[in-house]
Amino acid sequence: MINTIIFDLGAVLIDWNPHYMYKTLFTDEEEMKNFLATVCTSDWNEEQDAGRSLQDGTEILVKQFPEHEANIRAFYTRWEEMLGDAFEDTVAVFKELKESGKYKIYALTNWSAETFPVALERFDFLHWFDGIVVSGAEKMRKPAPAFYQILLDRHVINPEEALFIDDNYRNILAAEKLGIQSIHFTSADVLREKLIELNVL
Repeated sequence: MINTIIFDLGAVLIDWNPHYMYKTLFTDEEEMKNFLATVCTSDWNEEQDAGRSLQDGTEILVKQFPEHEANIRAFYTRWEEMLGDAFEDTVAVFKELKESGKYKIYALTNWSAETFPVALERFDFLHWFDGIVVSGAEKMRKPAPAFYQILLDRHVINPEEALFIDDNYRNILAAEKLGIQSIHFTSADVLREKLIELNVL
């Protein structure tokens, strides 16, 4: 029986997108997309999520792409502008689960330890969790099995009694290999339907 719910944060409960900030710096959308695909890439950003300092990550790229220095430095100096709103429909599902009193609810997130406090200050619902494990603080990230194990061990969670929700399918596969039942998040409506099917809601 499920007694624990584990949420991912980005793209599930919180909207984050570098385009929000970079569209103020680029007049050509294709040029912006190319910059984010080849310079400030998601793979590069994930290294900061895995514990590399923002300063080190920035300097590595500036050395590699000196012609893009100003735009590279903007990534973290203006990072807060990339943070969108909460996905209120998903927050409503979270609130319903929380208020039922049936579950311990945790977050397992790939997020830089240096930028996560900005989200904590902005979104009240982050304080509803019974615990949050942040990749940047642990210096490892999803889909590494050891990162999931930190959450399981720290909060004494039986994987067979847990349900994991994430938008990234690679992270779902990793959770399932550890015996954690999972829902691949695509929308709040579909999430609600699946939770009802599982008799969780």
